[in-house]
Amino acid sequence: MTMRSSPFLLLAGLSPILMAARLAAADTDPLETGEKAAREWVTTRLETSRIEAEWTAEKPLLESTVNALKDRADLLEEKRDSLKAKTAKDREEVEAMQAKNAAAAEDLRAADARLQALTARLLEVRPMLPPRLSEALELPFKSIANPALGAGERMQLVMTMLNRCALFNHTVTCGEEVLTIDGEQGTKSLEVIYWGLSHAYALDRAAGKAWYGSPGAKGWQWEARPDAVSPVSTLIAIYNDKADPDFVAVPAILGQHGAENGR
Repeated sequence: MTMRSSPFLLLAGLSPILMAARLAAADTDPLETGEKAAREWVTTRLETSRIEAEWTAEKPLLESTVNALKDRADLLEEKRDSLKAKTAKDREEVEAMQAKNAAAAEDLRAADARLQALTARLLEVRPMLPPRLSEALELPFKSIANPALGAGERMQLVMTMLNRCALFNHTVTCGEEVLTIDGEQGTKSLEVIYWGLSHAYALDRAAGKAWYGSPGAKGWQWEARPDAVSPVSTLIAIYNDKADPDFVAVPAILGQHGAENGR
């Protein structure tokens, strides 16, 4: 048996769909949407008007502040330019002084290097100095051997030592001295007369011995000279004003030829 659909039943079945459509249409009512947009526009317009009013009120103050800052910047620039002009000479002098200081520092480094080399040379030649002079310069030699010594102090000590050596080299020095001589037992108190830095004569009157001293390859050395006892004794007597001045022939070695010459 076949069932046929009734028009009433079809309408009844569509009623819920139509009702949902009507409810959806009610939720999106154009009038309500328009009112909401109008309220938002009014709010936005009021806020815009408030901001414009505040900007209009504050604009003169801000413009005045900006102009004041510009004027102050211009004034500071003028002061800067004026200060540059006034200090241009001073800056040139400062730059020149800095260049001089740099040159002086370089010269000081070079001088210190030469001073160090001179110090090393003095320490190297000390054994060749006459014993009397070497002993007199004991403290300066100890001082310049200190690597922590300042350049100024080192220069002063070196100049003092060189002046002492120059003075000793230009004079004849005579006096008693305690010496240790190779081949002799212990130390001896001898009469010694130095001819500058070049050579010297030592005399032991009691023992009737004489020595010739000079710088050698290993330092200052004494050589026995029995033939020089009498002339050295006379030489020392003349130096001490105990004999009349006279020419005295004493042994001396000059240069590298080992020639003996009277003096």
